[in-house]
Amino acid sequence: MKFRGTLGGLNIQLDDSDTPQSVAGPLAARAALLASEVTLEIDIEAHLDTLDAVRGAVAAAGGSISRVRAPRVTAPAPSPALIAEQGSAPSSSSTALPTAALPVGNITQSLDNHTVVLPNSVRAGFRGEYGGSVVVLGDVNPGSELVAGGDVIVLGALRGVVHAGADGRESAIVWGRPIASPQIRIAGAVARAPEGSSLSSMRKLSSGVESEVARLQHGQIVIEASHVPR
Repeated sequence: MKFRGTLGGLNIQLDDSDTPQSVAGPLAARAALLASEVTLEIDIEAHLDTLDAVRGAVAAAGGSISRVRAPRVTAPAPSPALIAEQGSAPSSSSTALPTAALPVGNITQSLDNHTVVLPNSVRAGFRGEYGGSVVVLGDVNPGSELVAGGDVIVLGALRGVVHAGADGRESAIVWGRPIASPQIRIAGAVARAPEGSSLSSMRKLSSGVESEVARLQHGQIVIEASHVPR
């Protein structure tokens, strides 16, 4: 983990070697700096429990994660036939990471297999389709939908509809704090709540439930408590 001060606040860079235990000391030593707007930079990939540890330390210090930066993804050049069909060449060879802060009704697609990080809560009316995994640093609100070829990881309450493993990946998981969706899907399996209900009650949401994980077991979706190391 690396820290860099800027005029706009603090930048924290994570890489795949960071763990909740390895970042705890440096975060505690810089608690005063965390009480600001923090930009989180992810180098290649970062583990879920490490992201959660950083988010918790920033919130405890009175700060907030205002932006998340991930590696820029370069899209393959389209074939000449596709260019001819569309009538013009694309304006850029890179694809911007989508964000949840979009108008109601917007549909966002990122169909490569990279992990996409959404730095805000997902609002009603948002639909996102991703070829890889998606990590939401906030809530997924009712009336929204996320479809991912890989995992769906939500660091807040999951109350929208999600489909993990949409490409048939049965090892995909859904993770939320807690899972309170009316419906989740993993690969070809579906778990639906009773009419007018959700997969987790509102009492559960208000009682400080920590995290839950849903995965396929013998062809059925099983939801159980998930204890993230602190």
